[in-house]
Parts: sequence; structure tokens; C-alpha cells
Amino acid sequence: IACAFHAVSINTESSMFVSKRRFILKTCGTTTPLLCVEPLLLLAEQYAGFTDVEDLFYSRKNYKRPELQVSPHQDFDQEVALLDTIFPDGAGYCLGAINKDCWFLYTLNPFPEKIIKPLPSPEPDQTLEILMTDLDPDVMAIFSRDECLKASEATKKSGIDKIIPNMVIDDYLFEPCGYSMNGITKSGYYVTIHITPETDFSYVSFETNVPASSYREIITKVLDTFLPGKFVITIFANQTSQAKGSSKEMQYLCKIG
Repeated sequence: IACAFHAVSINTESSMFVSKRRFILKTCGTTTPLLCVEPLLLLAEQYAGFTDVEDLFYSRKNYKRPELQVSPHQDFDQEVALLDTIFPDGAGYCLGAINKDCWFLYTLNPFPEKIIKPLPSPEPDQTLEILMTDLDPDVMAIFSRDECLKASEATKKSGIDKIIPNMVIDDYLFEPCGYSMNGITKSGYYVTIHITPETDFSYVSFETNVPASSYREIITKVLDTFLPGKFVITIFANQTSQAKGSSKEMQYLCKIG
């Protein structure tokens, strides 16, 4: 997909979004996204003249089977150690209990204004992410070649196309099962979904940067679409975003079910 705001592609287990000042890479499986950070920085300098990183967010849920990952992704401490060699001002955090479902985050401290000139009006920025496990088997069956012959069929049959209507969608149905999609709205905001439907380790991730003062409708649609047994939600928003008061959404979610 290409528009005035992003160039977007699905690369096997990954989605990539490239805009003028931002690069987003979302992966699953045993890919090694941190090993591409330095090559990407070199490309940004070589082709765009960008020499300084304004901000960085690396985040993930804790793994069910970390021993199956490839170094440095077997352990968050290893990931932090690698990122610290590239970003001296970075810091790692764990949100939630480390012996239960938790969320790891690595980000940069505020970048000195003397290095990066502040924008005249800070751009609103927000990200909603929903990570779901223990999903409904009947829903997951849609994302297999036994149930659907084409990705577009799975997109419509599951109701993914109705979560945020009127998107331009690039979807892919894997063999024998599995599904990925990228979507772009008319305003240039993105949506990406990755699905592992196998019964013993079903998993769905949903992410978007669509702005909203309340994400209640989107969250409800996503949960009603996939019917997870468990889910983790993160919302990041800066001070100019409509979503800056999104902590209220967490209070709402505590009442679901």
C-alpha cells in the first residue's frame, strides 16, 4: 500500500510502515528486529540525511517460550543491553508482574532541544495495541485454508474490515493457516493485525494509530471480533493527542465481562 503518508508492506511475519520521519516495524515468530536497528539508522542517514534519533519505542509482551527465540530476544535484559550500545540515553521498563502477563518497553529519555529543532506545533501521536491469547476456536478457524481460500474472504468473514471501516487493506492468508493485514485510512492512519490461529497457542495482535478521545468503540469491536480468553492493552499518547486521557479506558476495561 502507498499513500501520501506511508509506504506499507507485509514481509512474511512482519509489517513495515515508512513515513517521512518515522519507521515502524512489527514482527512475530522468531524474527530478530533489533538486529536491523543499526542498518536502518545507516540507511536513514545515507538516503534522507537524518543523523539523530528523536525517539524510539521498542515493546513486546513476555513470551510463552522465550527459549525458542533467537538471541538477543530470549531475554529482555539482553535486548536492553544491545539497545544501550546504540542509544546511551535509553531506558528499559516492565509494566506488570514479571511472573504473569507483563509488558516490556524500551524508550529514550527526552531528546535535547538543541539537537533537534522543536516543531512549531507538536504533532499529535498515539498508539493503541491489543494483544490477545486463548482465542475462540471457531473464529480462529476462519484464518486457515480449510475455511477460506483467499485473504480477502477471511477479512470479510471475520469482520476485520468493519473494525475501522473504509480502509485500504493489504491482507495475506498463509499456508496452511495464519493471517496478516495492513490497513490505511483515508487520513493516512494505519492498522495492522497478525494472527496465529493454532489452538494450543492462538494469538492475535492489533495495532493502530487512529486518533480518538475514547477508544472504547474500537476496543469493543476488536474483542467482539476475536473473542479472546485473555488480552493485554497498551495506549501511548503524547500531550497534543486526543487520546491523552486514555487512562479512563483502562478503568472501563476492568468492567468488561
